[in-house]
Amino acid sequence: MATAHAELAGEITPLTDTPETRSWRQVFAAYQRPSMSRSIIELVLTAAPLVLLWSCAWVAASFGLWWLALLLAAPAAGFLVRLFMIQHDCGHRAYFKNPALNDWTGRVIGVLTLTPYDCWRRSHAIHHATSGNLDRRGIGEVATLTVEEYRALGPWKRFGYRLYRHPSVIFGIGPAFLFLLQHRLPTGQMREGWRPWLSALGTNAAIAGLVGLAIALGGWKALLLVHLPTLLLAASIGVWLFYVQHQFEHTHWARQADWNPTEAALLGSSYYELPAPLRWITANIGVHHVHHVSSRIPFYRLPSVLRDHPELKTVSKLTLLESVRSTGLSLWDEAEERLISFAEYRRAEKLRSQRA
Repeated sequence: MATAHAELAGEITPLTDTPETRSWRQVFAAYQRPSMSRSIIELVLTAAPLVLLWSCAWVAASFGLWWLALLLAAPAAGFLVRLFMIQHDCGHRAYFKNPALNDWTGRVIGVLTLTPYDCWRRSHAIHHATSGNLDRRGIGEVATLTVEEYRALGPWKRFGYRLYRHPSVIFGIGPAFLFLLQHRLPTGQMREGWRPWLSALGTNAAIAGLVGLAIALGGWKALLLVHLPTLLLAASIGVWLFYVQHQFEHTHWARQADWNPTEAALLGSSYYELPAPLRWITANIGVHHVHHVSSRIPFYRLPSVLRDHPELKTVSKLTLLESVRSTGLSLWDEAEERLISFAEYRRAEKLRSQRA
């Protein structure tokens, strides 16, 4: 897993696993068997309700029941998130045995999720290859500064970082900007040849075609009151999930010299314990610590890993309440090896100045 991602990531070369961490990768390899029938069933169970909900919202809008159309946007967003998770598995070549089938399924879904599949796949591979590595931050992740880095910033840059880390930006403005605007160009890959441009612009062209069809069928109001709320809500949910999978108090970061890929995967990715309905709608993405160790496991096999190895249920466990509290954590304290809030930073700085 780490080697494959390193090839995609360019010059990124993970350290060798220890015998203890390597054993987990060997254990998880037994679950890397996608089932064609199961994958198709899961895809139908996700796409069909989404189409049905969108259709019902269109009908409601055509009769002037805009409140009902808006109400249907919430469950539709849930199924759109689940569809993105299938795209996510395709990006890891985990959903089907055939790589081309994974890629073309991911590309088609990417039109609905406003995500150019090939561009996203590469940046996400870099995320997996560098997760938890303090010396390799920057691509495919929530920007996180250490205490020392934040201390070295000037007032305006500190303000900018605090603004960036504010929940209204990370979970509101940020997702909208990411999916509606940033994904329209191969951001970070513009000098890497024609493939990223083909992925981004090809996706844009397909999106434009769908927008035109939506306007022709339901008009501008239906587009703005049915599709846009669904997309924005799904984007915020997706960013929330990605955030809590790595941004929790006792997550794991290490410098390159001490970084171990499997240790970083298990300890730096959360097991987000969710109620059964939320586990289903999010396609078990909460079992993120296992996914980061072995990204080739299809999402529908992740519960089997926890069932067969219950000790993993206590590793990097994060509850719903704890995940809400984690939104206030913004700085990595290397000395204490945990994320801290800006309030904790200010208290520590006050004590530091008193001792000086």
